[in-house]
Amino acid sequence: MSWRICRCAAGTVVALAFFLLPTVAGAQSFDFDTGNAAFEVTVPAVVPAFLEVSPGLNDATLVLRFTTLTTNAWFDAIAPYHPTAVGVYSHLGRRPPHERTDRNRNIALLYATYHVFNSLFPHRADDWRQMLLAVGLDPDDDRTNVSSPIGIGNRAGKAIVAAREHDGMNQLGDEGGRLYNRQPYADTTGYQPVNTAYELVDPSRWQPLLVPDRLGIFRIQQFVTPQLAVTRPYSYDDPSIFSSPPPVDSSPASPGYQTQADEVLAASAALTDHQKMSAEFFDNKIGSLGGVDFFLLADRGLSLEEFVFLDFLTQFAAFDAAIATWNEKTRHDAVRPVTAIGYLYGDAPVTAWGGPGRGTVSDLPANQWRSYLTTADHPEYPSGSTCFCTAHAQAARRFLGSDELGWSVPVPQGSSRVEPGVTPATDIVLEWSTWSEFEQQCGQSRLWGGVHFQAAIDAAHALCTSVADTAYEFIQWHIEGKRGPRP
Repeated sequence: MSWRICRCAAGTVVALAFFLLPTVAGAQSFDFDTGNAAFEVTVPAVVPAFLEVSPGLNDATLVLRFTTLTTNAWFDAIAPYHPTAVGVYSHLGRRPPHERTDRNRNIALLYATYHVFNSLFPHRADDWRQMLLAVGLDPDDDRTNVSSPIGIGNRAGKAIVAAREHDGMNQLGDEGGRLYNRQPYADTTGYQPVNTAYELVDPSRWQPLLVPDRLGIFRIQQFVTPQLAVTRPYSYDDPSIFSSPPPVDSSPASPGYQTQADEVLAASAALTDHQKMSAEFFDNKIGSLGGVDFFLLADRGLSLEEFVFLDFLTQFAAFDAAIATWNEKTRHDAVRPVTAIGYLYGDAPVTAWGGPGRGTVSDLPANQWRSYLTTADHPEYPSGSTCFCTAHAQAARRFLGSDELGWSVPVPQGSSRVEPGVTPATDIVLEWSTWSEFEQQCGQSRLWGGVHFQAAIDAAHALCTSVADTAYEFIQWHIEGKRGPRP
């Protein structure tokens, strides 16, 4: 079976579509002439790989890398079938008007994606073969002539792989000349936290947490992919051109240190079902940031080409924004709320959310307080999730020429993953009439979730709006054919 989202259902089911999609489209069901292979074939095929790497789909730096390279494959593969566009990593000429069909675009993007998937997830090579076989394509067809969509797809995909496998992210785990026991995406910068999980040396700096892994087994957090700060962006050269002011309230010497900690506790104590479910929704980067583009595909009736252009833009805008944000996170290395609250109040009682199913309690020892969302494995400032939503929203707003969104997502009673069966107490609806509402709620959800101070949210809005504007200019140059392949 293949998956279609009709316009009438877009506002209610599209956010869940990622999880409802079949594993692959059937050979007899996908229509190369009228279908959208990017959404109908490649997205459902890659779901298991995404979930394998990030079960909660909230390990943002990795998820963004996968989605960005995937959508890059789509873009470069269909560029030759556009009147002016050129690929980012391949310049394969211009196909004549009679070849500019969705059949050719679909075939080309599937072969390009095939090569990118084999690079990102080589242990799932059989799955990627099946992805092509299921729609009647031969994964062993290695032609490279640009008169064929298969040749265009092969060349576009291989060019992206060649450009991005050694872009600073350590995708293959071989950075620094490592030959054996490679560790993909391991740190290459030598980052070391000032604090340990057992000793708080400097209460202004990030402290890795000791977190349960499974019953009786614990692990100590490691800064996830700090080398993202030195990874090659798409739309600019040096992340230091985007910067945030120092988080002065992260210093215990500042009166704001306690003020912002108390703000987090107050938000925790006053959590509503709507805030809880908003926090969970935006924590899932595919359901929220992927889901909104799937919604637009259906609601705006986007063509295959329009969808690819928009989805690639929003993904790499967030990816480039993440690089700038990780550069700032490394530079400021700021304390997370859970550490600051424990430092300030020790075992003194505070009023806050008491944990799953307990509601608000007034006698909770501060050092036993937990954030509603899991505190991520990286320093606090600026907020990464706020940044991704901001960059996504600003890039889409520029591309579509409007702040209008009009998306609503139903949340069934008891569907919370933090408080299953309890929250929300009744069916509710999350809705955003504009992109401004979408990005604002995404940012505030990090305060409601207890994982960021307000200053980190505000800094991310400013930083990542600027990055998104740069990303928009970058893709416009490529669509208009004014810029060749990136060296």
